[in-house]
Amino acid sequence: MDMTWISVVLIGSLFLLLAMGVWVAPALLAVGLVAMHFFADAPAGSILATTSWASSASWTMTALPLFIWMGEILFRTKLSDDMFAGLAPWVEKLPGRLLHVNVFGCGIFAAVSGSSAATAATIGRISLPELRSRGYPEAISIGSLAGSGTLGLLIPPSIIMIVYGVAAQVSVARLFIAGVLPGLLLMTLFSGYVMIWSLLNKQQIPAAGLAMRFAAKVYATRRLIPVVLLILGVIGSIYAGYATATEAAAIGVVGALLIAGFSGMLNRTTMLASLLGAVRTSTMIFFILLGAAYLTSAMSFTGLPAALASWIAGERLPAWALLTALTVFFIVLGCFLDGISIVLLTTSVILPAVQAAGIDLLWFGIYVVVVVEMAQITPPVGFNLFVVQNLTGKDIFTVARASFPFFLLMVVATVAITVFPEIVMSLPRAMTAR
Repeated sequence: MDMTWISVVLIGSLFLLLAMGVWVAPALLAVGLVAMHFFADAPAGSILATTSWASSASWTMTALPLFIWMGEILFRTKLSDDMFAGLAPWVEKLPGRLLHVNVFGCGIFAAVSGSSAATAATIGRISLPELRSRGYPEAISIGSLAGSGTLGLLIPPSIIMIVYGVAAQVSVARLFIAGVLPGLLLMTLFSGYVMIWSLLNKQQIPAAGLAMRFAAKVYATRRLIPVVLLILGVIGSIYAGYATATEAAAIGVVGALLIAGFSGMLNRTTMLASLLGAVRTSTMIFFILLGAAYLTSAMSFTGLPAALASWIAGERLPAWALLTALTVFFIVLGCFLDGISIVLLTTSVILPAVQAAGIDLLWFGIYVVVVVEMAQITPPVGFNLFVVQNLTGKDIFTVARASFPFFLLMVVATVAITVFPEIVMSLPRAMTAR
């Protein structure tokens, strides 16, 4: 059968199931079964059994529940209070003042969380009430939180990077290191926009509070020491070559338990809540991963990915044209699906085409994460929009409008890493050369 018809049937079946409200994982499995039964000459049941085992029996994937648990533990501590108290004295002199706490606080928590929703929720639950009580404009407060919360996907350790690394067979440790500079780039763009907006709207920014002496600022910063040590323990151990991603995840869990214990927040209730939260999230991701792995196998039996890769190679499409089309495609998918589902849903078909276009899969992983970050603040299914909506009580389109400038800044970051790929590749190369 013509590959065009096969792709229309399979893609149509998938979107029909998703539109009917079927969960992502069963939808992927169902489309895989359709592909195997009608378009491939292979035993669907046997392939499902072997694929299920292969997709779950991965040592790399053991880092996933550990990093999720680390974030769940820290989510239930006083870390957001400590970050606000530790960061606020240092941003008083910057245009925009305390608005920068959203950006820097999300950047720091992202380095110990791996989840954009958890990052936005943790920082927002203390920063938004503080900013509101001090008279900061609501739109820029909401927008900076929703936009900066997406850093949870990019700044390592990132759950979505682990998922992509397993699906694309790319080193998770190298992905983590590759995300550092793009993450700092986005933080700089966000903070720069806040400064420019504040300089253009000086009358809307409240007056500075009482000036603190340098010694007092340093003393306030002591509350950031535990999380900084945790970041150094997790990321530093990977970069120095002392630990794999899984071992670094174990270090992160121990560090998170120590922080929770010393803060007095570690008790039976929070321990059980963090464990159950980690189990729920991990199970959901593993189930989606199983469905995506089966769909990937089914696709390979139909020959669709190979045909698409051959077409890309034959047409000699330049990399920028393919990336432009994929960016639009991912943003549209982001209007309906969460980031992990997008990655697992598209990997089987897209990666052969990406390789045919000569694009490095490590670089492409960071590109995908940045584009999926955009999807976190696109209505109607932007996860960060829901989180901020719950924190503020505003409707989702009000939150989306406030977040739109930060969406555009992510577009700028995507262009920057495409034009200057060394932003992504320099640290992994330095790590390999060591």
